[in-house]
Amino acid sequence: MGAAEQHQHPPAPEGEKKTLVFTYGTLKRGFSNHGLLQDLARAGDAAFVAAASTAAPLPLVCGPYRVPFLLNLPGDGQRVRGELYSVTARGLARLDELEGVSRGHYERLPISIVVEEREGEEGRAVEGAVAYYAHRGYAAEMWARSGRRGHAEYSPAVAAGYVRRVDRPQHLTFLDQIRVFVSSHS
Repeated sequence: MGAAEQHQHPPAPEGEKKTLVFTYGTLKRGFSNHGLLQDLARAGDAAFVAAASTAAPLPLVCGPYRVPFLLNLPGDGQRVRGELYSVTARGLARLDELEGVSRGHYERLPISIVVEEREGEEGRAVEGAVAYYAHRGYAAEMWARSGRRGHAEYSPAVAAGYVRRVDRPQHLTFLDQIRVFVSSHS
C-alpha cells in the first residue's frame, strides 16, 4: 500500500477489538509477504506482539514453490516457531485476502500458542489466537506428500527456492498448483 493509499483510511479506533494472529511463514519478518504486515502496522491495523510457538505439535510443510503450510493435524509434526501480531478487523480482512480464505487456499482457525518472555525462553500460554492453516480439503494429502516430515520453523534455509506469486505460472489457479504438487511423487 502506498503512502497516498494509507491516508484514505483513518487510524483504527483505540478501543477496537483486535485479533491475535500467529504467523509462521512468508508473513514473518524477513520474508516476502511481511511488507503487508508493515503496511498494516503503518495504518494502525497490526502490531508485533512477540515471538511465539505453537503449544502443541503441528505439521509445517512446504508445498508448491516452497510455500509454507501449517496443517491442522494436531499431534503430528512438531512445535512450530513464528511471530504473534495483534490485528484489527480491517487488517484481518487484508490477511484473509492474501491467504485466499474465500478461495479455499487457507482457513483461519483458532490456535494455542506460547509466547516467549525472553529470547529463547518459553513463556506464557495464550489462547484466542488464530492462524492460517492449509485448507482441510488438501491438508492430509500435503502431509502425506511431505513424507510426514515437517519443519519446526520456516527459516531462510527451508524457504530456499520460494517463488513469489507473481513469478508462478499464471495459467493454473493456486488450488490447481496444489493438486499437481500433492499428486506428484518427487
